[in-house]
Amino acid sequence: MPEPDLMTLLTGDGATAALFTDAAWLARIGHVEAALSRAAGDAGVVSTDLAQQAATFIEDFQPDMGALRAAMVQDGLPVPDYVRQLKSAADPALRPALHVGATSQDILDTATVLVIKRLNDRFGPEIEALIAALDDLSARQGQQPLMGRTRMQAALRITAGDRLAAWRAPLPRHIERLAQLRPRLELVQYGGPVGLRGGPEKRAEGNAIANALADRLGLHRAPSPWHSARDGIAEYAGWLSLVTGATGKIGQDIALMAQMGEIGLSGGGTSSAMPHKQNPVGAETLVTLARDNAGQLSLMHQALLHEQERSGAAWVLEWLALPRMLQATARSLALCTDLIARVQRIGAA
Repeated sequence: MPEPDLMTLLTGDGATAALFTDAAWLARIGHVEAALSRAAGDAGVVSTDLAQQAATFIEDFQPDMGALRAAMVQDGLPVPDYVRQLKSAADPALRPALHVGATSQDILDTATVLVIKRLNDRFGPEIEALIAALDDLSARQGQQPLMGRTRMQAALRITAGDRLAAWRAPLPRHIERLAQLRPRLELVQYGGPVGLRGGPEKRAEGNAIANALADRLGLHRAPSPWHSARDGIAEYAGWLSLVTGATGKIGQDIALMAQMGEIGLSGGGTSSAMPHKQNPVGAETLVTLARDNAGQLSLMHQALLHEQERSGAAWVLEWLALPRMLQATARSLALCTDLIARVQRIGAA
């Protein structure tokens, strides 16, 4: 994996970025296509032996990346040429078990949900780790006196624990929201060309494939396709922005407390002109990431406008905004927990 650029070191998350490389996308596309072949066997659409042979072939298949890149510009997505190459390279006997009844969006949406599911498995424990770090800091320094401020003006005396409690308050709710959201979000996508799952005459067959595909991939079954109903993805984007809003609030308060000498941090940033300074770089970065996610959220809401049965423009807008939001959230959680661990003193100097 190439070294990240300098700005990504500050605001990005390498593990999350790696999930959106060409290699990672193609691996997921292959994983979904192989599961689809096996699901067609589970549903009785093809024989289980043929389904297994097709899935094994897909798992070993290596597409021509040069051809994929050239076709991407024309097709607008990588799946059509991937499937063309796949069927061309396969034994003709396997073709009935390849890409069975699917459209390109079925494959890419399901591949995207697999990424989201993987990151959700990570986000929950990372929020819990942040809660634990705040609880530890409160136990150590929560009784320290601190000036409470309203509208950025001195108000009444509080304790450090009072402010830490305000930082902590939304975090358990975010864990609860995620648990409620996941069944609505982590859904298989399988609808075929216009969302009819095999068409009027084969809808039962299509539903059977959809359910088997969900089970194969460890996803929730979808009562119906959601090609143009993107409320689950948009709701999730809102959750991502809520999480970075919570960490951004912590960062903003820490930056202001550093200005007033009310907090001591190890590992502050240096200045090229003023060597005596220790800049609250981590806190500032949390503010930046929160604001960026809030801006990306508006794009995700714009992407709700899918015309008719499928949109090209709105779908691509999701590809631009969602990976960026996921990376910002991952970076914010890790950075905020680290920042809390580096608090050496909180309260009046």
